[in-house]
Amino acid sequence: MNELILKTNRLVLLELNLADIDKIHTLHSLPETDEFNTMGIPENREVTEKIVTDWLNIQKQESPDRYTFKIECDTDFVGLIGLKNTVISNYRTAEVWYKLHKDFWGNGYATEAVTRILEFCFSELNLHRVESGCAIENIGSIRVLEKVGMIREGRKRKKLPIRGEWKDNYFYAILEEDFRLI
Repeated sequence: MNELILKTNRLVLLELNLADIDKIHTLHSLPETDEFNTMGIPENREVTEKIVTDWLNIQKQESPDRYTFKIECDTDFVGLIGLKNTVISNYRTAEVWYKLHKDFWGNGYATEAVTRILEFCFSELNLHRVESGCAIENIGSIRVLEKVGMIREGRKRKKLPIRGEWKDNYFYAILEEDFRLI
């Protein structure tokens, strides 16, 4: 399988490899990026390596149901973006997620990366719908999801297990026909 590379004006979205583990571990270990993350901060690098290895093994499959990309800007590691549940064929739906290093917040990179992933979903994966969600306190992600044209479809009460508490979640989606109008 050829390496999948997605480009924007400023960013390159590249498939992960084992050489990225240290950068990913740093990203996952930052309290700022963990604030709304259900995964929590990994205990050590080995835990991160297991997570990344699992992602890589799934992505190597003939019809992967997940894609995980590193986001780069001028070779700087900006963060991660991914898709889950892409092969439930009748529904043609996936969920997008992302996590950016705090040093790159506020530059529009998340919006740019999510927009490119949506193009990939609708043009190359032939999906009908892409969903996402975020904690209701996560103002940055709310802004990103709304900027890319996603519609807030509702609120799920106490859905997210974050640091020993249950947090409410807004869920968003965009349909292929909505994205084509943007």
